[in-house]
Amino acid sequence: MGWLAVVSVMLGIFVIVTTEILPIGLLTSIGSSFTVSDGMAGLMMTMPGFLAAISAPLVTVATARFDRRLMLCVFMLLLVLANFLAAAAPDYWLVLTSRIMVGITIGGFWSIGAGLAERLVPPASVGRATAVIFSAVPLGSVLGVPMGTLVGDLAGWRIAFTAMGALTVGVLAMLLLFVPPLPPVHATRLGVLSGMLRSAKTRFALLLTFLVVLAHFGTYTYVTPFLKQVTHVGSGLITTFLLLYGAAGILGNFLGGAWATRYPRTVFGLGAALIAAVTLLLPALGRGEVGAAMLLIVWGIAYGAVPVASQTWFFKAAPQSPEAASVLFTASFQATISMGALAGGVLLDRTSPSAVMLLGGCTAVLMVLVVGARRVGPDGSERS
Repeated sequence: MGWLAVVSVMLGIFVIVTTEILPIGLLTSIGSSFTVSDGMAGLMMTMPGFLAAISAPLVTVATARFDRRLMLCVFMLLLVLANFLAAAAPDYWLVLTSRIMVGITIGGFWSIGAGLAERLVPPASVGRATAVIFSAVPLGSVLGVPMGTLVGDLAGWRIAFTAMGALTVGVLAMLLLFVPPLPPVHATRLGVLSGMLRSAKTRFALLLTFLVVLAHFGTYTYVTPFLKQVTHVGSGLITTFLLLYGAAGILGNFLGGAWATRYPRTVFGLGAALIAAVTLLLPALGRGEVGAAMLLIVWGIAYGAVPVASQTWFFKAAPQSPEAASVLFTASFQATISMGALAGGVLLDRTSPSAVMLLGGCTAVLMVLVVGARRVGPDGSERS
């Protein structure tokens, strides 16, 4: 029953991640439906991240005394409603309203679910269970976004959101069936979170997460406009490119999970270095289909390792408060997704997709320099 519960939580994060980043593949078609620019359509990525960053600490603290299984199911129900609202929305502002609901779901579900592995499986299996839960992130890319893009191309973007709503109903049923009651063990309070923020170890984890996620989502959010305008790829082939990226992301996730526990700094730094290389090279080498595809594969491997490395770093910085560490991880991650998508959208509307890639690459380079300049491990020790 423990592993079925782990898979249920993983699928919960899978549908959340897929719903969150589904607009990446449908950005142009949704924007055309409401006559808004690609940059304005990028608000569909900005809104969930912003709300998730706020809701992660507030919702987790407010519901600290409620059974964690109950809260997972409540958030999954909210996601069901959000997907169906987006599918039926007659105006763009209602689509953005649905994205607010997605953001609240992300903040609450991920903060609780990301740290549940130790309560669902024996201690010897916690590492593997954590990797399984976080495999939902690249799976959302390899299956969710390309399939959503394909459905959107064949039947329209509204059908893609309707299908996500139906899938989310199935995940809600699995959570009800397989996740055992999970009464709160260590109630997360605002005092615990503020205490963690006073730690140099946690602040350094926040800085690294901010830089690498800003670099990634400031660029990847607009990979579809890049492929269409610079690489000149047709809609059908874009789905194939996103599948390649996502498959590579799964590999990166499990490679990262295998090494992040012992070498989180190395995994983090290497992931950022590869993201920097890819985004800086895309404007030159991404003009051809082969070059773009190869760089997307490297990008997928690099980013696939980032979430598990970041989460591991936060856990090691605060081993006594796993749920609080998960809250800070979620809030920082989602806030930066929002800022990255917003900054990339503003830049895209004023310049070009290539300029967006170059700026993201420079940001990733800065993260690598920070890691190299201050060799601080998640345990707080200085390293030569």
